[in-house]
Amino acid sequence: MELRHWLTQCPLIAILRGVTPDEVAAVGEALAGERIAIIEVPLNSPQPVDSIGRLARAFGDRLLIGAGTVMTTAQVSEIAAAGGKLIVTPHADATIVRAAKQRGLLTVPGCFTPTEAFAMLAAGADALKLFPAEAASPAVLRALRAVLPSGTALLPVGGIDAANIAGWREAGASGFGIGSAIYRAGDSPAVVAAKARGLVSAVSR
Repeated sequence: MELRHWLTQCPLIAILRGVTPDEVAAVGEALAGERIAIIEVPLNSPQPVDSIGRLARAFGDRLLIGAGTVMTTAQVSEIAAAGGKLIVTPHADATIVRAAKQRGLLTVPGCFTPTEAFAMLAAGADALKLFPAEAASPAVLRALRAVLPSGTALLPVGGIDAANIAGWREAGASGFGIGSAIYRAGDSPAVVAAKARGLVSAVSR
C-alpha cells in the first residue's frame, strides 16, 4: 500500500523510542485503539528488530510498522526480514532509500534543505521527513512545498505536539512524526492511549 493510504487513515507516526519487546504489543494495541495507523521503532531502542517483528506479527496489515534511525543497508535487510514495511532515516542517504525500495519498502528519509529534498525524491523516497523541525518553522515547510513537486508528502519531525500541530498543518504538512509527545520510555499503554487521543483530536480540528 502507498504511504498516502496510511496517512489518510491518520497523519501521525508514533515514534516509540526506548520501547522494549515485552511491552511493545500492548503499546501498539493502545495506539491502534486511538486510530494511530503508523508505528516506528527507532533502532536505538532496546532490541528494536525484535519489537518490530512482534508488532508486525500482532498487527499484520492493520498497521504500518517500521523502523526509524536507520543508518545502513544491512539494517534495511534486517527490518524487512522482521516484517517491517517502513524505513525512516534521520538523514538524507540515497543508498538506504534505494535499498529499501528494492525490497518493496516505504521510505521517509530525513532532509532539511531543498538540495537534500530533491535528491531523496530522485532516489525514490515516498515522503520527506523535515528534521529537526525544531530548527525550522512552518514558514520553512511552506517554502519547500512551493518548489517541490505537487503532491510531495512532507512530514515535520522533532518537537511536534498538540499545541503546534495546527500551524504546521496550515503550512501544508502531510503528516507528523511524534516522539515524546506520544511515548516516553516506560509509559504505560493507558498513558500512551491518553496522549494519542489528544494528538488525534488536535490533528482532526
